[in-house]
Amino acid sequence: MLTKQISPILTMSQKFTGYLLQKTKEKYIFETSITNHQLNVSDMKKPLFLSLSFLISFLCIAQQPEKLVVWPDQQETTLTVYHPENPNGMAIIMCPGGGYTGLAIGHEGHDMADWITTQGITYIVFTYRMPKTDYTIPLQDAEEAIRIVRQHAGEWKIDPGKVGIMGASAGGHLASTLATHYSSKETRPDFQILFYPVITMDSSFTHMGSRVNLLGENPSGELVKKYSNEFQVTKDTPPAFIMLSSDDKAVPAKNGINYYLALVENDVPVSLHAYPTGGHGWGFRDNFTYKRQWTGELERWLRDTYNNL
Repeated sequence: MLTKQISPILTMSQKFTGYLLQKTKEKYIFETSITNHQLNVSDMKKPLFLSLSFLISFLCIAQQPEKLVVWPDQQETTLTVYHPENPNGMAIIMCPGGGYTGLAIGHEGHDMADWITTQGITYIVFTYRMPKTDYTIPLQDAEEAIRIVRQHAGEWKIDPGKVGIMGASAGGHLASTLATHYSSKETRPDFQILFYPVITMDSSFTHMGSRVNLLGENPSGELVKKYSNEFQVTKDTPPAFIMLSSDDKAVPAKNGINYYLALVENDVPVSLHAYPTGGHGWGFRDNFTYKRQWTGELERWLRDTYNNL
């Protein structure tokens, strides 16, 4: 009887074991093992009442993301994978910002999961290592991350030709670095999405904290140019969606605008969305005045990009 009642719910679940729910007031203890969409209940001493709280608890467990380690010896470098109920084959790897000294993992990471997976897109939040002036580290992590995602394409129902990179602020610098510095077809993203990105390392309009944390206090002119991604765009750079606020004082709008112009000059499809106010770091926060606009515009762009890849 119980199996029949919950079978519609179980179609959404992955494999779970050892879930314990205790309702002390009614003195019910349910010890369940959920494997291959089956539920077994033991030690049930009273007629079972499948309460709303039980359903909510079960659904929360059923929707837990999958977590992978990028490097076996670097446990802090991870991919948290949110699987959509009805995958369309597209995947997005998100690089949160934080000035290359930390990660804004909430509003520039996990908070977007429900919204993105509802569109059928597999969403991966990427926690990458901080460079501590070793500028090779973030790109190494990003290249390995996209390799891992493509290696799991069959298992996760992803089209390996529809895997994109997304980033905010310094995470936008990492995303655009992968899009312009990828070392092989295997690590080239198929599209890029940038929130108020750090693009340049030019001291006159970069975010200085990001520059110092990535390149050190006194980088050479050659290194500055190499990681100023507006100078690294080619005709093979993937299509881009860029959004920013005109009044951003932390990362001047000129970063995203110059990158946009470089993409245009190289005939790379690009969409730029500049909002008059909002400053820096709004991510998925509801208090950003233009949240409805950017989410709607990005949804349309993703549909169009899906059809064009």
